[in-house]
Amino acid sequence: MRHRAAALVGAAMVLGLLAAGADGAHKLRVVTTIPDFKALVEEIGGDQVDVESLARGSQNAHDVEIRPSLMLRLRRADLFIENGLELDAWSDTAVQGANNPKIVRGAVGRVDASRGIQVLDVPSTRVDRSMGDVHPLGNPHYSLDPGLAPIVTQNLVDGLSRVAPELRATFEKNRQAFLARVEEAMVRWTNALAPVKGAKVVVYHPDYVYFLARFGLIQVGMLEDRPGIPPSPQHLAQLVRQMKDERVRVVLVQPWNDLKLAQRIAEEAGAKVVVIPTMVGGIKGVDTYIGSIDYNVNALAQALR
Repeated sequence: MRHRAAALVGAAMVLGLLAAGADGAHKLRVVTTIPDFKALVEEIGGDQVDVESLARGSQNAHDVEIRPSLMLRLRRADLFIENGLELDAWSDTAVQGANNPKIVRGAVGRVDASRGIQVLDVPSTRVDRSMGDVHPLGNPHYSLDPGLAPIVTQNLVDGLSRVAPELRATFEKNRQAFLARVEEAMVRWTNALAPVKGAKVVVYHPDYVYFLARFGLIQVGMLEDRPGIPPSPQHLAQLVRQMKDERVRVVLVQPWNDLKLAQRIAEEAGAKVVVIPTMVGGIKGVDTYIGSIDYNVNALAQALR
């Protein structure tokens, strides 16, 4: 009897694994370069998708180390979503190593989420290394602007529907429900920052141009001498004078920036340092797109009051 019971338990476990495999088999395997698109695809795809991000929200998305584990994720992907605008140029090496023809550039399983975005900070002159980390195609941090969600999510729906056309109606329904929540939240975000509209801020690196433009705030300087170039003492001294003269009250930084340097400059100028991540997951426990914008808006509004 004991042997029979054990056999039944074993059979049940096998069937359970087979059922889980069958259930998982229909899910689209999606890989994104940054967690913002992971969060958005999860909103649109629901239980039809299994999504992974190559970068973490707390790391610099410009500088992701290519490891075999990243290539393995890409090898299994049905769809690969990149930020574009050279934010994640490193991903081309990972895709090449993955040897997955479904997601190479030009394939149906490759999505550039920046398609159709009105790009800001596009250089008007030829870019060279003396200018620092200037992006020839323009500033790539557009996902920080919730007002661009309709364009970005349309790109995601189109990509998902190319590999699963029978699910387009489901994806579009989920997209519309998500955009309704964004529109509702936009009222809250706009009202929170309306009292400080026109306020001047200093940034560590020019990551925030879309976010600041959306809510009517003004960047007047940055800690770096040039993008990606460490500041000289002369630059920092001039910046402190400017912040005092223009009564700048906050310095915006990323989780991976030199927080001690930012804190020192802010104290000298009579300002505060505010950590404003540019990606979902940059703050522990903030793992949704709307939740991430909520955090950033509330942190900035509180610091500027």
